[in-house]
Amino acid sequence: GLSYTWIFNNNTLCVQEDSRRFVSQETGNLYIAKVEPSDVGNYTCVVTNSKAEQSVQGPPTPLTLRSDGVMGEYEPKIEVRFPETTYAAKGSSVKLECFALGK
Repeated sequence: GLSYTWIFNNNTLCVQEDSRRFVSQETGNLYIAKVEPSDVGNYTCVVTNSKAEQSVQGPPTPLTLRSDGVMGEYEPKIEVRFPETTYAAKGSSVKLECFALGK
C-alpha cells in the first residue's frame, strides 16, 4: 500500500500530526487548522509504496500568510470520502476520516 508523509522546509523531519495537523492516508492531503506564523514555509509530499520499497517526492508547495488579513467565508460542510462498504477483520483496526470545514 501507499503511505503519505509531508516534509516542512526541506527538513528530513516529517510534519508531525498533532491537534492542528493531520495527514489523510486516504488522499495524502495535509490539513492544518488555525494557521500560525510558524506554519509558513514550503511543504513537500512524499508518497511511499511499501510493496515496491520506493518513495517519490513531489514539488514544494509554499504556504504564506495573507498580509491583508482577509479570509474567505466558507459554508460549514462535512467532507466524507468513505467507500460504500468498509470491511475489516475481527480484531483489526480501522481508520475512517471525516473533516468538518467552514467558518
